[in-house]
Amino acid sequence: MNDFKVKVKDLSLRYGTNSALKNISMDIPEKKVTAFIGPSGCGKSTFLRTLNRMNDLIDNVTIDGEVYIDNINIYDKNIDVVNLRKKVGMIFQKSNPFAKSVYDNIAFGPRINGISQKSRLDEIVEFSLKQAAIWDEVKDRLFNSALSLSGGQQQRICIARTLAVNPEIILMDEPASALDPISTGKIEELIHELKKQYTIIIVTHNMQQAARTSDFTAFFYMGDLVEMNRTEVIFSNPGKKQTEDYISGRFG
Repeated sequence: MNDFKVKVKDLSLRYGTNSALKNISMDIPEKKVTAFIGPSGCGKSTFLRTLNRMNDLIDNVTIDGEVYIDNINIYDKNIDVVNLRKKVGMIFQKSNPFAKSVYDNIAFGPRINGISQKSRLDEIVEFSLKQAAIWDEVKDRLFNSALSLSGGQQQRICIARTLAVNPEIILMDEPASALDPISTGKIEELIHELKKQYTIIIVTHNMQQAARTSDFTAFFYMGDLVEMNRTEVIFSNPGKKQTEDYISGRFG
């Protein structure tokens, strides 16, 4: 039981009458990288957002089923969603640093959580930037605007900002799709390092990226989970013809 950080049971989601996810059940292992692949509009990003209840922010959404994180159903009515989103951090497709200094971007979450001592904030900022593999690039620019950095650097600042509140799970929605190949490589190396401490779930359109970065891969199609397995199995010997057709480029 303890090997799975997230257990999803019969999860369905509708926007109005439009069914976006259909009876998804999945176990996501702890301190591994799980990739979600599938064509645009297949439900993978929607499913990712059910894991920290980001879909709650959208009007006219109906969600049925259960999502357990550490054996607690996050859709239970007593759940503190703010605490949930601290535990389950999210990195978006487009980097979205605040229009503040690098330092204030990273210190933002800890300050909200009541940490005000400068020496403690300094420690958290340095530690988080080091974890996000960007400390050496920004240590002399901590009080410059984060918006003055390159796209790839901004995305790593967003990762550091997420790490600063000490999450257990990191959701990444196409984190490198807007980046050049060198920046993408840095994000992929970072994912490899971070999984030693965090459970990482990544949505990607890039099949090679899924193959390179993930331990497990789940293939979605038209709101269904077609199959999930170890990444090497999905890419070399998938169990379903639909998966094979998608991976070999016959559709999608």
